Amino acid sequence: MDHIAVLIPCYNEEKTIGKVVADAKKALPDAVIYVYNNNSTDKTAEIAKQAGAVVRNEYKQGKGNVIRRMFREIDAECYVMVDGDDTYPMDAAPELVDRVLHKNADMVVGDRLSSTYFTENKRPFHNFGNSLVRGSINRLFDCNIRDIMTGYRAFSYDFVKTFPVLSKGFEIETEMTIHAVYNNMQIDNVVIEYRDRPEGSSSKLNTFSDGIKVLETIVSLYRNYRPMGFFGFLAGVLTILAVIFFIPVVKGYFATGLVRKFPTLIVCGFVAIAALLSFFSGLILSNMDRNARRSFEVQRNLLHSDYKRLLQEEEAKQGETEHGGSR
Repeated sequence: MDHIAVLIPCYNEEKTIGKVVADAKKALPDAVIYVYNNNSTDKTAEIAKQAGAVVRNEYKQGKGNVIRRMFREIDAECYVMVDGDDTYPMDAAPELVDRVLHKNADMVVGDRLSSTYFTENKRPFHNFGNSLVRGSINRLFDCNIRDIMTGYRAFSYDFVKTFPVLSKGFEIETEMTIHAVYNNMQIDNVVIEYRDRPEGSSSKLNTFSDGIKVLETIVSLYRNYRPMGFFGFLAGVLTILAVIFFIPVVKGYFATGLVRKFPTLIVCGFVAIAALLSFFSGLILSNMDRNARRSFEVQRNLLHSDYKRLLQEEEAKQGETEHGGSR
């Protein structure tokens, strides 16, 4: 098991990856640097290897697929994830690591939005999208995460080994954040400086298509993680619609003693039934969600016990090696 693992997902970052690896080695000299090459067509893998990184490959395209492979293959006490585009300062890495190793943080977020992001980033729609996503998640999930889409984070062993990676692309950061919030994990924010990509380096994030995927992910995760809120809101909307359509039917009945709008009355009945179904679906799924949380906490406790055991075994092996060397 590594003490600290630096994880760098890469796709065509030959202009910056050498500097990122060198900066990571300087900031965290005890860390193992892993570069996961995601079908790059340039010299990313070659340059990363020359810089001293452990280079591995993920052949399924997409950042989510790369992170799934990383989290599955690497065991470490602390993980630092950073993009290979040299937009994040590695001199902030020791503070992120300290929050995980000594202050019980499960996820530490490198917060760009509270510093230089809006002045350095020259893509206005990216700025708007980051603000929209941050506001949506903080409101829907009642949290205070300052930067949802940042690619600069640190994780505990518990987080990495309990995080089910479902996303394939750039919506992975949103999924990580909601997983930590939902499972009541400790999340810390560390303000970092942000610099725009150097000349000749281009972003792989498509503002509109990837932005739509992120918003769809938020809605989908809210439905899964807050079923009572989602289906309760839907039930409320359907109830309001049923009442609005029912009012003229009632008025006509009191005025004439006859029901002259039977089709409207029938539609009102079906909409009201749909509202009831939505409400009780929320109740049932909410109860299932509560049971799932209990199971997760039990599994996390078992995982943490295994983690402690692995650390003790590592310490015992080091002790034996040192004792043998002293002879």
